[in-house]
Parts: sequence; structure tokens; C-alpha cells
Amino acid sequence: MAEVKLFGAWGSSFSFRIEVALKLKGVEYEFIEEDIHNNKSPLLFKYNPVHKKIPVLVHNGKPICESLVILEYIDETWEEGPSILPKDPYERALVRFWTKFLDEKCFPAMKKACWSMGEEQEKAKGEVTDLLKILEGTLSGKKFFGGDTIGMVDIVANFISYWLIIVQELAGVQVLTYEKFPKLGGWIDEYLNCNIIKENLPPKDKLTTLFQARFTARRGAAPK
Repeated sequence: MAEVKLFGAWGSSFSFRIEVALKLKGVEYEFIEEDIHNNKSPLLFKYNPVHKKIPVLVHNGKPICESLVILEYIDETWEEGPSILPKDPYERALVRFWTKFLDEKCFPAMKKACWSMGEEQEKAKGEVTDLLKILEGTLSGKKFFGGDTIGMVDIVANFISYWLIIVQELAGVQVLTYEKFPKLGGWIDEYLNCNIIKENLPPKDKLTTLFQARFTARRGAAPK
């Protein structure tokens, strides 16, 4: 039996965060695929009885829930690998700030900009533009959000580098373009070209098919 198990979903950017961190640290793990839309397993309910959602990391039989919490746990537990959080307390505080900004501000706004319609969508698109401008500013003079190597902020922002690009194309909503945000475009290229990332990303065609089906189900017709 594996010492480390990850309950996740192949197409989830939140699951992918944990896989990236584990692979960066060189930690072997068992991936347990969850059907998060139709038939979640009893084990998922057992290990995450509060939110009943992925990802859940189980280490030596003990579950850790919520991706940001799991990422910190991984960094603190497997110290022999590259650090994904800085050691300096102030720098760590900044990382926590930006990861919360990504999850609590950026992700909901980007989801709404791509999946809603009408006035709600237009308002969300404006909000996303403002948020992307903030992120663009933090990358000035840096290869990654944390400097020269991938860190926790980059891992958390992975939904922007890959998932958003696919979904906005399907939705016909171009909130993030390289022309508008060249620094973010450069970061996307650097991030996606890292071996750990590009070797483990879910296939683009498979992810596109998944999201296309969701668009069709939600809107009653495929997006134009």
C-alpha cells in the first residue's frame, strides 16, 4: 500500500497543483481518480467529510484537505526536495497573500467571465482584466512569480496558464491574450515549458472535449 495517496480528478487544476508539488519533491504517490460530478467515492466522504471535494492527500492514513493547505504540508514534510515556499517569514506571508488572491479573487471572476452570459459576463470580463493587470505588475523583472524557480504562487496560478486559455477559447471570451499581457504570456511559456509541468499536464484535446460537453449541457448548445 502506498504511503501517499492523492484523491483527485484528472482534469482538475486543483488536483494538478498537488501533483506538481509531489513530483517536484520526488514523492511517490498513488493517484485515486474521483468522479467529482456523478459518483464520489465513500472514501472521499470519509477523508473529507466537511467539504466532500478533491483534492485530498492521505499520508500514512492521515488526510489533509484543501489544496493550499496540502501544498504547505508537502513543503514542510518533504524538506529534501526543492522548496516551494520561501524560508523568510515575510516572504512566506506574501506567498500566502497572493495564493489567496488567486483563489478568492481571480478564479471566481475568471470562471464567471467564461461560464456566464449577458451583463453578468461583461461585468466579470472587466473584473478579470483588472485582476490580470495586477498579476502582470507582480511579474515585472521576474521569470516566475517567486523569482527564478517555480514556487507555490506559480503552482496555484496554473489554472491561468492552461485551463483558462482553453476555456476562454471555447467561450469566445479573450480576457487573457499575449498582446494585452506580455509578462503573463512570458510566464505562461516558461511555466508550461518546465519538464515537470509539460510532461504531466492533462491532454489538451481531452480537456477541451470535457469542457465542450459542459458548455453544451449548461447552455443547451455548443458555444460559437
